[in-house]
Amino acid sequence: MSKTVLVTALSFSRYSREPQRILEGAGFQLIRNQEGRPLKEAELVDRIKGVDALIVGVDPVTEKVIEAADKLRIICKHGVGVDNIDLKAAARRGIMVTNAPDSNYISVADLTFGLLLAAARQIPHADIITKNGKWDRVVGREVWKKTLGIIGTGRIGLAVARRAQGFEMKILAYDKFPNNRAAQEIGFTYVSLEKLLSESDFVSLHVPLTEETRHLINEKTIDLMKPEAILINTARGELVDEKALYLALKEGRLAGAALDAYAEEPPSNNMLLSLSQVVTTPHIGAYTYEANHRMGCTAAESIVKFFAGNTPDYVVVG
Repeated sequence: MSKTVLVTALSFSRYSREPQRILEGAGFQLIRNQEGRPLKEAELVDRIKGVDALIVGVDPVTEKVIEAADKLRIICKHGVGVDNIDLKAAARRGIMVTNAPDSNYISVADLTFGLLLAAARQIPHADIITKNGKWDRVVGREVWKKTLGIIGTGRIGLAVARRAQGFEMKILAYDKFPNNRAAQEIGFTYVSLEKLLSESDFVSLHVPLTEETRHLINEKTIDLMKPEAILINTARGELVDEKALYLALKEGRLAGAALDAYAEEPPSNNMLLSLSQVVTTPHIGAYTYEANHRMGCTAAESIVKFFAGNTPDYVVVG
């Protein structure tokens, strides 16, 4: 009897058929999410029964969902961040959890630098006024040789640092677990969080969401930043106290922000979206054809390897 894979990640195999072919070629039966949105907890509880494997996007895989899973052996994150999966509950049930850390860091780093440039030169605002028939000269800020503060030097943070080299930026970094070899190779300096915030012209967030990092950017830390600084967040929305950020931007205590992630997604009644000095995108950091292909193949190959008795490449919970 073939094994069943519940696929809730909406973008799985959307732009490349290869991930689906990997699973179907190995004899797996796929059940797709037909809702056009991430599933809610109650929906997952109902659909997880009888499923052998789960490929998940941002759907909440809570303890209640995991307890309802009577056959589930492996959960594969179609992406990197696993903050939407109850890892402790999975471990208690002996369910493996994997992710795809090498799949999208290039795409996220590209978007991060694109947002940095867009915010510095107010490109979206200039685009709108030009299309509306106006010829207002929008004044922006240079990026060349400015100071970039990178919070979190994992794959994405390091990729952003490499891109900043092309602009001869001075790069400061903060991470609880410094990668001194990379710092020497790329040419950046680890400093305290306080020093990074106070000296950077641009601050970019690249840390996972944990209880420790939740609201890392808040009223207190914003007050350490330069009034002309710009904040970029392509990680998780909950890293930022959005109300504190809104007030700082509204009151001129911070020059701008570029956001690809929000505390609530999609955002509803988010005051930040009303500000012209905020550049926004709908959490598209990993949405490139190349990243989608890599994420899908990694998830599919993890399932095939697991049920063949082999260890997948990227195990979060063993």
